[in-house]
Amino acid sequence: MAGKKIPDVLLNSGHKMPVIGMGTSVENRPSNETLASIYVDAIEVGYRHFDTAAVYGTEEAIGLAMVKAIDIGLIKSRDEVFITSKPWNTDARRDLIVPALKTSLKKLGMEYVDLYLIHWPVRLRHDLENPTVFTKEDLLPFDIEGTWKAMEECYKLGLAKSIGICNYGTKKLTKLLEIATIPPAVNQVEMNPSWQQGKLREFCKQKGIHVSAWSALGAYKIFWGSGAVMENSILQDIATAKGKTIAQVALRWVYQQGSSAMAKSTNKERMKQNLDILDFELSEEDLERISQIPQRRQYTGDMWLSENGSCKTLEELWDDDV
Repeated sequence: MAGKKIPDVLLNSGHKMPVIGMGTSVENRPSNETLASIYVDAIEVGYRHFDTAAVYGTEEAIGLAMVKAIDIGLIKSRDEVFITSKPWNTDARRDLIVPALKTSLKKLGMEYVDLYLIHWPVRLRHDLENPTVFTKEDLLPFDIEGTWKAMEECYKLGLAKSIGICNYGTKKLTKLLEIATIPPAVNQVEMNPSWQQGKLREFCKQKGIHVSAWSALGAYKIFWGSGAVMENSILQDIATAKGKTIAQVALRWVYQQGSSAMAKSTNKERMKQNLDILDFELSEEDLERISQIPQRRQYTGDMWLSENGSCKTLEELWDDDV
């Protein structure tokens, strides 16, 4: 069964990226076989972009899903799917980035990723027993130039077709662009109707960097998220008027800003709904109403603050855009 065709955006690297991706970070991660089955469902309904990361623990399951999807004829080859991954902060060092990507590729069972993104502009001790359990003392200074040179090496080696960053504000991007030989193709950041990122999006547009949205639905029912998007009365009114879901309106809003969105679901019906945003448009009036939604960052990032690291305050972490 042919799934829905999702539009692409042309990145500054010359490569095309589907504008809706399947986010694959999961809490209480099930077995690789269970996850692979979910991702095969996603391919069946039309997803051609999977967003993973070393820390998500889903790279192997995505690799298994690609093999299965080819076996049953949903896709002809790996080249039909766009794969994004990211090194974890324990590998955010010049000499560790390329080995981290090679490890990810081994887990994926692939020769390259389509997009490799620095996960956070922070660094953790490399020798942590559990990379997600750390103290303030485990945070170390982050080297913007050194890590980016290693990302450029990933590109030059053909291990990543495009490279970029996550969670960079305008100050860090300005510094990065001063030293970059290859500019970042993508900046993946928290973005949704309740955190619209207007200033950052305009900056990235001027620099030719595509903005991609994580938490496009406000991290609903996740411990650090809220109902700021999925329980918003303005979005509900617009959704009701258009015969759509709040999630569809939120994703359509992201799309109409010229951005791409990572949407997470393990439910096949909701997966379909999250792709079904191309048959309606938000009017100028709708967009004006959405612009009135109170703005608040859901993911504060306090955990990345440390006297030992590069960010001692939230202002430093988010480049004053808190």
